[in-house]
Amino acid sequence: MTIRIFLLDDHEVVRRGIRDLLTVEPDFAVVGEAGTAADALREIVLTRPDVALLDVRLPDGSGIDVCRDARSALPTMQALMFTSYSDARALQAAVLAGAAGYLLKDIKGPSLADAIRAVASGSNLLHAQDVERLHRSWKQPDSADERLQLLTPQERRILDHIADGMTNKQIADTLHLAEKTVKNYVTSLLAKLGMERRTQAAVFAATHADEPRSGSNGPGRFR
Repeated sequence: MTIRIFLLDDHEVVRRGIRDLLTVEPDFAVVGEAGTAADALREIVLTRPDVALLDVRLPDGSGIDVCRDARSALPTMQALMFTSYSDARALQAAVLAGAAGYLLKDIKGPSLADAIRAVASGSNLLHAQDVERLHRSWKQPDSADERLQLLTPQERRILDHIADGMTNKQIADTLHLAEKTVKNYVTSLLAKLGMERRTQAAVFAATHADEPRSGSNGPGRFR
């Protein structure tokens, strides 16, 4: 079985180097590449890769948003965030993106190939204990944010799922709603929170996970 791979990095030399490393593997096929977020989203939909290797920082956006939007269009696609960050920041990027893992840019060729094969087969390279530790580090002891009281119960549920890295389609399937309905809810809750990107909402939700919802003395999470 050939694993179809897409590369996103704003440095052409980096993309070329990765392509050279991967094309020597008999089970790999690099089906596309891009240097910007906009080009990546368009090309990923056209090439339909099995695995996307996504740089986190881009000149016109973030690999985090590319990952989330691409997986919304192609739920079976797996993604690896590719970054120069320290472990904690790389983990945060991967969690927010709903990626299957992250790789630091000093990774060796054989390890890169192994990681791609692993996520293509359905493995998740993020360790559950590390993810839980990251969520705990996001939680703040501050008083309840008044913006949470503006959200309806359904918007709070959807916000929780956004924090878990779910796409609109996955949220729709979980809550038995139309995907367009979920999109409308997301637009509404972002407006109420004064935010533009769902990644901002994901961090906000994680840092306020234990705060009570409107009209309840219970915790903010609905699950």
